Amino acid sequence: MNFSTYIRGIFKGLRSLAGGMSVTGKEFLTPKVTMEYPENRKTLVISDRWRSELIMPHDEQNEHACTACGICMINCPNGTIRVISASIDTEEGKKKKILDKHLWDYGSCTFCNLCVISCPSDAIVFNNDFEGAVFNRSKLVHQLNHTGSKLREKKREPLPANSEKTTDK
Repeated sequence: MNFSTYIRGIFKGLRSLAGGMSVTGKEFLTPKVTMEYPENRKTLVISDRWRSELIMPHDEQNEHACTACGICMINCPNGTIRVISASIDTEEGKKKKILDKHLWDYGSCTFCNLCVISCPSDAIVFNNDFEGAVFNRSKLVHQLNHTGSKLREKKREPLPANSEKTTDK
């Protein structure tokens, strides 16, 4: 290695350093695009593809479309969904399975959307409400069906005392 090669290497390094510093200087002077959450809560726009909270839509009569089939629970790779059903006797004397509780664990969900895609009655969807911070992990388990909600296809009377048997599916 001779002296001229050494000097050329130094100048090549300085030119490279100057190029990197010019990029850094330009970025330093450009306006910032970082969202200033939570100050911008009212103006914040979230992408429609964002999945944050699993919900079970209810209509104005507090009815939902879930039939307690358990397919969402079967297709959940983490086991974050539990469908607890109850069996009632219909007016025709037949047994019918109804939804008792639909539980979802926000803390272990990977938001893969497999439960929503596989639901045959489109009873559950993800919304864009992304504020899920809590101080206690037990508050991350949500019951998706509202208390006193009914099936859409047929309104039912309150459960008789003798048919409160529940089964985990």
